[in-house]
Amino acid sequence: MQKKTLLVLGAISLLILIGLTVKYGAPDALAEDSREPESLGQKWYPEPSSAVSVDVIVNGRSLPQYDAKGRRYIEALENAEYELRVHNPLGVRVAVALSVDGMNTIDARHTSAQDAHKWVIQPYGTITVQGWQMSSENARHFYFTTERESYGAKIGQTANLGVISAVVFRERKTIWTTPVVPGRGEDGQRKEQSRSRDERAPTESSKSAGTSGYPSTAKSPPSYPPPDNESAATGIGRTVGNSVQWIKMDLEPRPAGEVTIRYEYRAALVRLGILPREYPPRRDVLTRRERAEGFEPRYCPQP
Repeated sequence: MQKKTLLVLGAISLLILIGLTVKYGAPDALAEDSREPESLGQKWYPEPSSAVSVDVIVNGRSLPQYDAKGRRYIEALENAEYELRVHNPLGVRVAVALSVDGMNTIDARHTSAQDAHKWVIQPYGTITVQGWQMSSENARHFYFTTERESYGAKIGQTANLGVISAVVFRERKTIWTTPVVPGRGEDGQRKEQSRSRDERAPTESSKSAGTSGYPSTAKSPPSYPPPDNESAATGIGRTVGNSVQWIKMDLEPRPAGEVTIRYEYRAALVRLGILPREYPPRRDVLTRRERAEGFEPRYCPQP
């Protein structure tokens, strides 16, 4: 069963042996994942020592993470652009399913982690995902906004706002191939035709910089309460260059770890008890009393 993953190469060249040496340059490599059908849907238990770390970066700095209620929380900064820095501490290549607001950062679909298209990270490597991947050349920046102004609200996916999730899969063996077009292959033509009846690429009304060939406009079930103007969510911002390229990978059937981050504005974190409530500075009563005087050198004031 063929699935898709992504590999970020940045500016580093990669040498690949396919009978002869092929050199990939600056474009990020896109990978195609191959797993046995019966391996999907198995119960799995992520390792306690996470096989991946995720940091939310604003202005070059990682936002503090707060552990509470068995989850991780960060404070969303209104209108601030952010990036996701994902580090692979393992000595093997991994593929990471990465979603924001319940939508895959590659194609905006809401699927299982096994079925999701994935970002590929080299051993001990780190990638930075700046935004929603809109084409093989460009992405649209993540930024904190309200639920009503979020990317999810624009495409009708509002059931999972306020969450960032990464699920990592180890590579089982490497299968190097020439770049492939997503959705093509032995039965890719039939799959592509089937998808085209139900899906379309983002339109100008959603201010898309291009298409990845995979975003779905299928709407999620109505969320209740409906999106509001107070809670944090992620918008679709300015266009940034991010070249990608598909490659083929064979992944282990069970995830090696998972990271989930909840984000809220400060007021919501205070209500949840994640951050302390801010009180006005308490006056020093004893100091006030020491400064007390019986009389002031003036007459009684007019009422």
